[in-house]
Amino acid sequence: MINNFSDLLAIAATQPDAQRLLLLFANAEVEDHDNAEIRGTLSPVMCVDKLPAQLTDFSTLVKEADGVSTGWNMVFVAGLAGKGKVPPTEKDAEPYLNQMTSDLRTGQDLSRYLVFDRDEQLVSFG
Repeated sequence: MINNFSDLLAIAATQPDAQRLLLLFANAEVEDHDNAEIRGTLSPVMCVDKLPAQLTDFSTLVKEADGVSTGWNMVFVAGLAGKGKVPPTEKDAEPYLNQMTSDLRTGQDLSRYLVFDRDEQLVSFG
């Protein structure tokens, strides 16, 4: 079970096929409503793909991301499997990053992604 970013990195490292992690940084804005229903918007800010070995911990990822843009408050994560010990290339990852961005923009089901807030807390949409 994944409880934090370190768990994700550990699981990615033990997969039979080498992995590339797809990271979509987004900004969530909650709208204030009088009724019990909470609404908001999710906007993509930036995306990147990384090999698990390129990521040491969540705080380092946050610092790296903030060096590009601080306008995000959650990160959507997916894994992309390679073949055996050969991980997918950056070019292989590009259409999947585009799909993640499209899913976010068009309000598609986001349950297939792990989502962390800036404090490394898992976020669920339900």
